[in-house]
Amino acid sequence: MMRRVEPVTSLAGSVRVPGDKSASHRALMLSALAPGESTIEGLSPGLDVMATSGIMIQLGATRRDTTATVVVTGPRGGLRASDSPLRCGNSGTTMRLVSGIVSALAGRHRLEGDPSLSRRPMDRIAIPLRLMGARVSGEGDRVLAPLDIDGSTSLRGIDFAVPTPSAQVKSAILLAGLFAHDQSVVHESLRTRTTTEDMLRRAGAVVQSSDAADGRRITLSPGPLHPQAWTIPTDPSQAAFFCVLGLIHPHADIEIVDVDDAPERTGFIHVLERMCADLVQRPGTSGTTLRARSSSLRSTEIHSREIPSVDEAPILTVAAAAATGVSVFRDMGELRLKESDRFAGALDLARRLGCEAWSEGDDYFIEGLGHAQNFSRFAINAGLDHRTVMSSAVAGTAGQGCDIDGADTVTSSYPTFFEDLAALR
Repeated sequence: MMRRVEPVTSLAGSVRVPGDKSASHRALMLSALAPGESTIEGLSPGLDVMATSGIMIQLGATRRDTTATVVVTGPRGGLRASDSPLRCGNSGTTMRLVSGIVSALAGRHRLEGDPSLSRRPMDRIAIPLRLMGARVSGEGDRVLAPLDIDGSTSLRGIDFAVPTPSAQVKSAILLAGLFAHDQSVVHESLRTRTTTEDMLRRAGAVVQSSDAADGRRITLSPGPLHPQAWTIPTDPSQAAFFCVLGLIHPHADIEIVDVDDAPERTGFIHVLERMCADLVQRPGTSGTTLRARSSSLRSTEIHSREIPSVDEAPILTVAAAAATGVSVFRDMGELRLKESDRFAGALDLARRLGCEAWSEGDDYFIEGLGHAQNFSRFAINAGLDHRTVMSSAVAGTAGQGCDIDGADTVTSSYPTFFEDLAALR
């Protein structure tokens, strides 16, 4: 679908972004794994999370929706293999975390993804799951989807150092480790979001964590989970789009309410503060409320360790394009392995806005234009990437407008994004 975005003269108001995708995926999975009835409030409505929900139902859980709550009932006898393929859509989180779960379920499991997900490497989860005793196969050396997994009821715990920081790889190991015969230990050289550990601990799992330098050691003991009443905070990576919009638009005052304030999720805030953003934080009902007002941004240097999932890199590229000076994005190679090649996509978007942009190895550089009103009007193909859609829409709204081909991809994570954007006009 092609969507035309036009610039607006001013922006004001409040927005509540959807429930955090990371927590939503995990709430569905942990509820399905816990025998009995769990409730979830604030579940993300995106298609990625719906894919996880559908798979949990295929594996034997049930779901019932009320006005504000999702009720998930985990089967008393545990989840079981499905005769049909487990369709993950565009969701890497679904494929990687479900792989951990089904590795402990007897039977053959086939996980399929859309064309974009089928290009993303799954060797990073296949290697540890094979060490635990599951048989995992896919296409080529990078183990591309579709995946075939022969689950084992006699998994063994492992002591595994994750080579590239990844909350998804860590989570796959921990979910499989719930059913292993001994402890599993995961070592991170760079700390990633603790959503899985925190939620497992709350559901009754024995999880211990210790930090050292920039890293973390997580130890999990196998054991059952218990039903919970989950409340999902809003998604910081979605809040980042409206923060940047408020900062780069010449006449804007935007509040983003109740944003998850976990330290591993809010690195983008510190980056924007270094860029001289007029960005105020105050405690909200659940999390932090952010107020972003028009600012004159300055360039900065951004390292991937500040935003470990690098999800915010595309929208920070738009912020850099509106800033004065050359911003440097360091060690961003992981962007090449997302829903699209976001490394190339970030450079492409910056150039379409009128910036000089170049790369050296895994670093890229954006020479800002000093103001969003200096952006060029542009057209772009989102390439099945929801973050490209939203970053482009922010740039077009604050600048001279744009045309986005494939804008409907935004439904994978934020179905009401354009409605929420329009409400601020």
